[in-house]
Amino acid sequence: MDTVPIMVPTTSDILTIQELHRYLKVPTATLYTLAQHGRIPAAKIGRHWRSRRAAIDSWIQAQHRASPARAAASRPPAGRHGKRRKSPRFHAAD
Repeated sequence: MDTVPIMVPTTSDILTIQELHRYLKVPTATLYTLAQHGRIPAAKIGRHWRSRRAAIDSWIQAQHRASPARAAASRPPAGRHGKRRKSPRFHAAD
């Protein structure tokens, strides 16, 4: 009697960094950095990072909601455009 292998679904609730890379289309090095600094929902299990798909989806929604406020906060005041006037290199001697 042959045994039938158990198929593990590919849409797992738990994602590896490689799966997260394919899901978010973000470089793995960036994901490792974000995970190490606690900027994405991830847990280190031994030497491996894992994330729950639902937590990542919620995190993306929170990033999307926060992005207009973050963009407005990082803009320079109106009219200044963040540029400084250059002072002349040489002053005319009287």
